[in-house]
Amino acid sequence: MDWCEMFKSGPVRRARGGTARTLLLATAVPASLLMSSAVLADEVADPSKPSAPASAGASCDPYATYSCLDEYLGTGFFERFANYYALEWGQAAAPSDPNAPASRRDDWPATPQSTPPMPFTEWPYGGATALGVTRPNSVDSPLMVALGNTAPGEWLQDHNFQLYGWVNAGFNVSSNTVRPGGNAPIAYAYTPNTVQLDQVVLYLDRFPDTVQTDHIDWGMRLSAIYGENYRYTTSYGIASYQLLKKNNVNGYDFPMLYGELYIPQVAQGLMLRAGRYISLPDIEAQLAPNNYMYTHSMTYTFDNYTNEGVQATLAATKNLFLQLGVSIGTEAPFWHWGERVKNPAPNPLYPGNTFLKDPGAKPSLTGCIRYTTDSGDDNVYTCANGINNGVWGYNNLQWYGVTYYHKFNDKWHLSWEIYDLHQNGVPNLNNATAMAAYAAGGTPFSPQYMPYNAPGLANCSNPNALTCRATAIGTVAYLNYQITPRDNISFRPEFFDDQQGQRTGTKAKYFNLGLGWQHWWSPQVEIRPEIDWDRSLGVNAFNGNANAGIAPDRKYTVMGAMDVILHF
Repeated sequence: MDWCEMFKSGPVRRARGGTARTLLLATAVPASLLMSSAVLADEVADPSKPSAPASAGASCDPYATYSCLDEYLGTGFFERFANYYALEWGQAAAPSDPNAPASRRDDWPATPQSTPPMPFTEWPYGGATALGVTRPNSVDSPLMVALGNTAPGEWLQDHNFQLYGWVNAGFNVSSNTVRPGGNAPIAYAYTPNTVQLDQVVLYLDRFPDTVQTDHIDWGMRLSAIYGENYRYTTSYGIASYQLLKKNNVNGYDFPMLYGELYIPQVAQGLMLRAGRYISLPDIEAQLAPNNYMYTHSMTYTFDNYTNEGVQATLAATKNLFLQLGVSIGTEAPFWHWGERVKNPAPNPLYPGNTFLKDPGAKPSLTGCIRYTTDSGDDNVYTCANGINNGVWGYNNLQWYGVTYYHKFNDKWHLSWEIYDLHQNGVPNLNNATAMAAYAAGGTPFSPQYMPYNAPGLANCSNPNALTCRATAIGTVAYLNYQITPRDNISFRPEFFDDQQGQRTGTKAKYFNLGLGWQHWWSPQVEIRPEIDWDRSLGVNAFNGNANAGIAPDRKYTVMGAMDVILHF
């Protein structure tokens, strides 16, 4: 679930010639300004036309004359910070530096999208900073602009480092009533009828220059996240006490901690990444700016999230990318590999006096093939992710799937994903011996070790079986229509089949229909209102709370939601 760091786990690259002074995202715009009727009614600005400067002299317009940008911004940190927001307000892009180097290789497939209003410009892929289309210092950031004429800012820029992030908060109004958790298995808004801090994110990045082909370059990312969304990135063993021991509403995590080495002399370029990174497949992403809509599909929610290991991405040609990686599994740190703990209740499932702390923490393979047409209108991305023997682990999912992107024209495009995932040897909820062992502390994920949010059990069809394979099949699509350069409408149909109930907690087939609008007041400020309808076939799956022992009592959810993303 990572996508070229430009989507799932990284900054959103602007579809323009980058400038060494500008970066990505924003944070301190007063709510009264965001919600004012005057702003809501403003006309969409044409980025090719000059706009009146907000606080600088009217004679200086960086959209018309880029060389006067510093004059417009001023000298003080807070002055520059505020003026940069004012400069971009009502625009669909940052002012373009005419002297900036080309932002992509000349012979590379065409850029399919622009951001705003989309969450990406290149069709997403994971495990690597985007090959052939990445320049250092290429993220549009008010913070970096404000730091631009300070000693720390100059040092960061001279060494191609970027410090930036965003604040994301939202609310939902739901037909469910159980609080907390009543919207589950809907995620990222799992508590109904509430306002929440979704995520505050900070990145320190260095992008390798993948447009050039004459020298080896390197990159890195350090990331931190705080908010409700930490529960979806948590790796067992990395500050996981917040989720697994306490079930905190808000928490922190470090979902990306990696280094990269770019070697352009191998075929059309080879990228090596080592550390903790977002897992490769999926349309959607943990990081708010990298998604079409505020909420997420179940297909994404119950997928794997992060890996720790080494990932190689080779541009065999400009159209064909090959990926091969080795990790320690999904949501598993290196130090859990082979670690054993005392078994207080030996049983037929785990008969020894010890068992592995996390049986899913073991060497695992990832392999992907990505093909893009020269026009950039079509992209196919097939992956097998986190592949090992698939035994029941913290999130040891064996993932096989494909994503497909198609651009119909400049207004319409489709993103579609389908996968099959499974775990083996999941204890059977319908077997008394297996459940007695689980209750007595005789499994690695019994309540004695994980009182909250432990890996699920399976509703196996054979009650005599101690364990069975738990399988889920998910497919989701986003049909998108760009209304204006700052507005997009997304329609999301989804089908998710949790065949043994191991992922959602209820053995059911689910349908979702969602309709969302993404409106950008500027490249730094975005809102995403939406409405959703979710349905489970035949059984109640909504309005419960597994952590509190409250059984679901509804087969459907109707929900309205909206969030605000403020980049800095």
